[in-house]
Amino acid sequence: MSKKIEIFDTTLRDGEQVPGCKLNHKEKLKVALGLQSLGVDVIEAGFPISSPGDFKAIEMICKELREPVICALSRSVEKDIKVAAESLTYAKRPRIHTGIGTSEQHIKYKFQSTPEKIIERAIAATSCAKRFVEDVEFYAEDAGRTDNAYLARVIEAVVAAGATVVNIPDTTGYCLPDEYGQKIAYLKENVKGIHKVTISAHCHNDLGLATANSIAGVMHGVTQIECTLNGIGERAGNTSLEEVVMILKQKYRDHFYTDINTKLLNPLSRLVSESMSMPVQANKAIVGVNAFAHSSGIHQDGVIKSRENYEIIDPLEVGVDKSYIVLTARSGRAALAFRSKEIGYDLAKDELDIAYEHFISLADTKKEVDEHDLQKMLDAIFVSNIC
Repeated sequence: MSKKIEIFDTTLRDGEQVPGCKLNHKEKLKVALGLQSLGVDVIEAGFPISSPGDFKAIEMICKELREPVICALSRSVEKDIKVAAESLTYAKRPRIHTGIGTSEQHIKYKFQSTPEKIIERAIAATSCAKRFVEDVEFYAEDAGRTDNAYLARVIEAVVAAGATVVNIPDTTGYCLPDEYGQKIAYLKENVKGIHKVTISAHCHNDLGLATANSIAGVMHGVTQIECTLNGIGERAGNTSLEEVVMILKQKYRDHFYTDINTKLLNPLSRLVSESMSMPVQANKAIVGVNAFAHSSGIHQDGVIKSRENYEIIDPLEVGVDKSYIVLTARSGRAALAFRSKEIGYDLAKDELDIAYEHFISLADTKKEVDEHDLQKMLDAIFVSNIC
């Protein structure tokens, strides 16, 4: 039997921390409603102590959304936790997400503290949050660089204090997949009560490994992935929601599943991109404009004969109408014939040979021959009978 992997979306919190990506409360609500339709399990709606606007946005989301868990972030500070609880007053399924840094780097240089005092603060924060909500998630910030034995002590302490979810962040994107997977395995084997709680992966992309690390986590016992649409987030970004969802669907469908309606991935990706004025790179997996585009003649011929020759995902599965054959100077006759037929020219072999000579001359002067260019060229050749 396959196991469900919960999708915790932090586009509205970690994603919004990208410079220039700030949303107002109405924009946040629109994205949140999209995430609810997408089928995410948890929406981290914001960091309410940070600003009145964030508090209002979370409150509005709690009033409007009924299906996902709504989560508010806090530091391990009593005032933070109380404000988070207040922001979640109207939530049907509230969660407070609190925590503290656990790496030697953070303990010494961020908190000027000791390992024992950090554990005391972790327990106090978890216990405080537990007074307001039943569902408490604890994050061990910079767990990726935290000694495993000490991390296990922290996690065991917060589980005993009532945490329902334990978040193991690779905050700086430091881990390799094997390292991160083994960290999760160590916790599974060495933390008393770990089987009673959800283990969550929150990976950053500083070395381009956020998605790989999250999947490695799942292989070793993670049952919640924290991610963002388009992979946006601090510095180089977070784990990409669309990537982990499609990896689980394509590669591990017999073992794991999510409740994500993948056909909404591209529409919601565009909504987030437009709302945050954050363009998606063209070659971004799943949602980039080139994800299902082909310009090489060899690839085009293969895709025209059978899409599966060069595509492992049916574009319809992720909300894209079809694969796209892009006409460039690298395109061959098969691509030209295919695109010509789409606009009404079903070219015989001799006609295609003639058209291809004109096409190559045109393509050498342009980055891409679009539909207007193609129509104009074919009309000039065949309607004007200049050939």
